[in-house]
Amino acid sequence: MKAGCNADQTLESNLSGELSQIREKAGDILKKNLPRHNAPLIMAISGSKGSNINLCQMIACVGQQVVNGDRMPNGFLNRSLPHFEPFSKYPAAKGFVQNSFFSGLTATEFFFHTMGGREGLVDTAVKTAETGYMQRRLMKALEDLVLKYDNTVRSSDETIIQFTYGDDGMDPLYMDEQKLPVSLGRLYIRIKQSYKDLKEKMLTGDEIRLLSNKAFADCRIKNLSHKFKVALTQFIEDIAQ
Repeated sequence: MKAGCNADQTLESNLSGELSQIREKAGDILKKNLPRHNAPLIMAISGSKGSNINLCQMIACVGQQVVNGDRMPNGFLNRSLPHFEPFSKYPAAKGFVQNSFFSGLTATEFFFHTMGGREGLVDTAVKTAETGYMQRRLMKALEDLVLKYDNTVRSSDETIIQFTYGDDGMDPLYMDEQKLPVSLGRLYIRIKQSYKDLKEKMLTGDEIRLLSNKAFADCRIKNLSHKFKVALTQFIEDIAQ
């Protein structure tokens, strides 16, 4: 038995864990077997919209429906719906939807799905109100902060809040990847694709290192952070190998 749980709670926890993994595993199988020109798959992989879970729900199975973090509660005497036997703990009796949207849901599966969907709608409505109020309070607290020309952040009475904006002086609007100003890998791929010259001779590893050291020495920007220099040096070394 799990700590702090009786036998029934432990069984319920184990069943919930197993059933919730089924949809994820089905999504991984779909991702491997769907043709690469499948439109929903392209949307999920590119990050345009959706994920593996949406693919799985459309094609394989909708999966376990949850209310308040648990499987379907008993709405009738010792059972979730009158369609099932009392004390039934089978997946179908506790909110597991084995059909997909393509194959169509049964009446009980549809009812369980509406229960889970309603909780999501209420949750969204409540979160919107709470987030809006939280943002308003945050804005009221921060509205007198100003970034001065000496790179300090000060309040309306000139009290210094930060000696350097954001502690690193970097504008989040210009961050690209992993809190760095630029994604070196993506930039390298774009340059390779955009500036091909088949007549030009390829550089050796030593030539790349030599030219990069010269570029570092000739660089007019002297306030580069140590972390960025290390990342750039390591990236060049990986290319030169």
